[in-house]
Amino acid sequence: MPNSLLNVEALLPAEMARKAEKIGEKKANLDWIALLSLSIFAGAFIALGAIFATTVVAGVGDILPYGIARLLAGMVFSLGLILVVVGGAELFTGNILIVIAWISRRVSTGSLLRNWSIVYIGNFIGAVITAAISFLSGQYAFGNGVVGLGALTTASSKVHLGFIQAVALGILCNALVCLAVWLTYSARTTTDRILAILFPVSAFVAAGYEHSIANMYYLPVAIFIKTYAPASFWDTIGRNSADFSQITWNNFLVNNLIPVTIGNIIGGAILVGAIIWLVYLRQPSSVSKQETISKSN
Repeated sequence: MPNSLLNVEALLPAEMARKAEKIGEKKANLDWIALLSLSIFAGAFIALGAIFATTVVAGVGDILPYGIARLLAGMVFSLGLILVVVGGAELFTGNILIVIAWISRRVSTGSLLRNWSIVYIGNFIGAVITAAISFLSGQYAFGNGVVGLGALTTASSKVHLGFIQAVALGILCNALVCLAVWLTYSARTTTDRILAILFPVSAFVAAGYEHSIANMYYLPVAIFIKTYAPASFWDTIGRNSADFSQITWNNFLVNNLIPVTIGNIIGGAILVGAIIWLVYLRQPSSVSKQETISKSN
């Protein structure tokens, strides 16, 4: 049996960079039907992680310290990216790393933008459909309405962000998301991939950073609740829809989704993708030398 088949050690960063190039090239060349289908799955997967997080921390604000509650939310939200990576779905924020293959000229600008556009649209469809199904299930009314109140409160905070703040929060978020995806390139097993995802994703959620695809669930489900929830729900939580008047489609798109998406692209493409290329792929001879030194150590 060849020695390569017996190697179970994690890949080194230089090998990970070459793997990122190959994966980026493959993603950029997927046919549009497969790409759209897998991106709809990804939007739904991230929405499921958001549902999990919203439910788990519903009502804990008066019981747990803020930081502990956010950490708990982040750990369970990780379900979304785990489903995406292990299940092979196409997520816009993760696909920002295709920029590595683009800088290496293995992917054209047209192919890069085609992938990002289709995946972004598919993610939106998957997340909003999941939000609609979640609303129709009445899950927001569970726990005497505390789940729905949590969803409304989360959405309200998101539409009140300033433009620059939303961009900055988006940059920091996708730097961590892309680092999580980058770390999975070193993995040899499914367990490795899950562990690589867990802490970076938990970190961005705990810190309150902004993820454009997650917000494609958080804001629409809150809009559905605000618009269509029955009077019995509002009576249960002791609030009314007027208390959340700022949760609208326009505020979702203008105050949150657009600036957060810009930030996500900057964080993933520049802070992670471009730097990975600069360090490991700009000078192949230097990378090979560095890899040899690393292996010898």
